[in-house]
Amino acid sequence: MHHFIYGVLPYIAITIMVVGSAIRYDRDPFTWKSKSSQLLRKRGLVLGSILFHVGVLLILAGHIVGLLTPIALFDALGVPHGAKQLLAVVAGGIAGAMALTGGLILLARRFGDPRIRATSSFGDNLVILMLVGQLILGLGSIFPTLTHLDGSEMLKFMAWAQGIVYFQPGAADHLVDVHWIYKAHILLGLAIFFTFPFTRLVHMVSAPVRYLWRPGYQIVRTRKGAKEAPRGVGPARGR
Repeated sequence: MHHFIYGVLPYIAITIMVVGSAIRYDRDPFTWKSKSSQLLRKRGLVLGSILFHVGVLLILAGHIVGLLTPIALFDALGVPHGAKQLLAVVAGGIAGAMALTGGLILLARRFGDPRIRATSSFGDNLVILMLVGQLILGLGSIFPTLTHLDGSEMLKFMAWAQGIVYFQPGAADHLVDVHWIYKAHILLGLAIFFTFPFTRLVHMVSAPVRYLWRPGYQIVRTRKGAKEAPRGVGPARGR
């Protein structure tokens, strides 16, 4: 079961995330959105959203660089393993605290505001709960990490992640004896990959680039034109 969860399941999760997202974008492009609740109530959204999104982006960047950069490159640059581990703890702790604070604000807003709670789908509630839970596990993993600041455990996760990315056999062997909280963190991360195509998480891979070349004007109907228009003639249009 260990080898299936940490050696096979990552490929299943990534495949479902990529293929499912492509199918959704092709079949239901109008559902590809963040479903913002700002129109229902703006209070708490700006602060919570900024803290959450900035923190999560920093965490993702740190995970990608920290896990997928070959350790030989750090050795060539003269970066000690312990220094890299300490940097990950400090930077990850700050970014994680930001993201968790923002996530808790958004969580309280979604479940505490009657209007937002009434318009939230099961997927909306599931996503925020999973993300907050993942942030708690990530911050919680700092405590066992502090007991081995020599970077030895960090090397295991780098070997596992690079083994999965480069299709190296036996990648799951690197995680056999690590602390349970790391395993739970990875497992919940895979669960988030599974839910990605079916929830609002898809907006993470979208960017409003079309706004750069869209027309600079919009056709609108005015109330004044509608009142003054003669019988049989539609409302006037203005820009």
